[in-house]
This record gives sequence, structure tokens and C-alpha cells, in this order.
Amino acid sequence: MLVVLLIACGMYALGAVMGAPKSQRWTMIAILFAAVILALLVLPLENALRSALGGSVKPYLFLAAFAAVVVGYMQVIKRLRAKVTADESAMPPAKTGTFSETELDRYARHIVLREIGGPGQKKLKNAKVLVIGAGGLGAPALQYLAAAGVGTIGVIDDDVVENANLQRQVIHRDDGIGTPKVFSAMEAMLAQNPHIEVRPYHRRLDEDSASELFAEYDVILDGTDNFDTRYLSNRTAMALGLPLVSGALSQWEGQLSIFDAANGAPCYQCIFPQAPAPELAPSCSEAGVIGPLPGVVGAMMAQETIKLITGAGAVLRGEMLIYDGLYGETRKMTLKPRADCPVCGSGAT
Repeated sequence: MLVVLLIACGMYALGAVMGAPKSQRWTMIAILFAAVILALLVLPLENALRSALGGSVKPYLFLAAFAAVVVGYMQVIKRLRAKVTADESAMPPAKTGTFSETELDRYARHIVLREIGGPGQKKLKNAKVLVIGAGGLGAPALQYLAAAGVGTIGVIDDDVVENANLQRQVIHRDDGIGTPKVFSAMEAMLAQNPHIEVRPYHRRLDEDSASELFAEYDVILDGTDNFDTRYLSNRTAMALGLPLVSGALSQWEGQLSIFDAANGAPCYQCIFPQAPAPELAPSCSEAGVIGPLPGVVGAMMAQETIKLITGAGAVLRGEMLIYDGLYGETRKMTLKPRADCPVCGSGAT
């Protein structure tokens, strides 16, 4: 077998000297080993050539099997590298903190604000915000976050646009009925501002994926209409130390707060330890909701998010703003953490 290996090395070296491609050199070596294996299989045991080749075909078969495994492994690695390269080339170019002339002109009214300025607008460009729900509250929040230049906006929702949504969810259009809300919203956001990245997640937020998803973002907005998702969002955001901008609606009234236990504020479950009975908290389809109300509260959610990111003013951390649209009244109440809260208190699990 040593003689065959020396011959193979000589063939490879000779091919290199002659400038033959590697593929051709390895092909010639493969033909050599195939001829040796064939000879060992067909020649009689007493044949002199068979004796010179080692007498047994087993070492060559073992070597051939090992070579096949190595070649197969290299092919898999090559395909994986090609796939990664293709995926990377298909991704949008990474955003930088610099602004184009178009962006500077677009955000000029922000930049001249003393509380935001250029540094604040740069923070918005580099920020990542996840909005849960592309319905009544999510629609205006998404629109204003996109218009404000928040660089990366995620939106998760498993619902599709329905005719009954269009009375208040103004990010969607009549020709989008039947379209998943996340894609309808993404289309409107990019039409409004092509300088941002929108990440649509057409699925329901669940326990298995919430933590991994939230970890990719800086701020979470909860615009959902069910308590299971609200409690899940609260648990996940508090566990990761993320601020949760939360809004809610009912008929003519809306409320808004920022739950942020990492900064001494209560979490959602501090204020609402248990979900109310269904008859005490009917859905919008059951109780009704005035069309502009989600726009008012959703826009305020976007504003609180912008303040959180830029550090402007004082945010509704540890406070709840209540807006009464029927009588044009607003009021605020102070919220305190609850010591026995199972999410952020001494009873946390």
C-alpha cells in the first residue's frame, strides 16, 4: 500500500508542477485507487501484482470510505458557506448612525427641538422597538414611530385586516382586507419612510418565543386587546429589564402607562394582579369604541417611546394617564410597586 501512496503523491506533485487544476489531480488519484481496488478484487491470490499491492483490498476500501466521508463533509461545508453568503447578500445594508440629506430634511423639526436635537435623532435611528399588535393602538403607534425615524421596528400580530377594522385602524386600507395586518402595516410604514427597517412577525406571541424575540429590542409597546398576551408581555419585558409602554381602550376612554420595574416603577401585574371577569372588560366588538380614540392613545404611546429613547422630558413611568374622550378630560394617577407582586416583587418567581 505504501508504494501506491507514493505513486499518488508523485502524481499530485507532477500535476502541480504542470499547472493542472486540483480537481484534475484528485481525479487522477481516484482513478489510480479505483484501478488498484479492481485489481485486488479480480486477480487471484497467488498473482505477483496482487502481492505487490499488499494482497488485501480491505485497507484500500477503508481508505476510500474515509476519503468519501471527507469529501462529503467538505461539500456540506461549501454549501453552507454559499448559503450564508447568499443570505448575507440578500439582507438590507446595515444602517449607520449617519443621515442622508433626505433624512436630515425629513427630521428637521425634531432636530431643532432642544430636547431631541441631532443626538436624539441619532438615538432614534439606532433604536429597536417592538410593537405587539397592529390593530387599534398599534396602527397609530407604528405610523408615528416610522415617521419619527425609529431605525428598526418589529410588529407581531397573527390577525388579518377586516372591514370592521377600518373605522379606526387607519394604517390599513380597503384593498388590504384579508391581508395579514403585519404586512399591511409594513407596506404603509415603508411607503411613509423607506429609511427604516420593518420586521413583520405574522404569528401570535407565545411563551416559547417571547423572551428570544424581546431580547432583540430596546423598548416594547403593548397594544393588544387580551389579558393573556398582556401578562405574558409584562413578565417577559420585566425579566429582561425592558420598559413596557402599555395602552388600553374602552368605548370613549383610554389609558397609558410605562411599566418599568428595572427603574423602580411598578409592572403591569402590580396594578392589575388578575384579569377581570370577561363581562367586566368587554372587547371593542362587544362594547364599541369611538374611531379617533385609538389614534389619540396610540400616538401618545409613540410619543412616550420617543421620549424614552431620546431622554426628553419626563415619561409616564410610575404614572397612568387616563383620557376621557367623551368629556375631553385627562387625569393622571401615581402608581406604586406591589411588594408581593409575583413578577417584580418579593414573590417573584
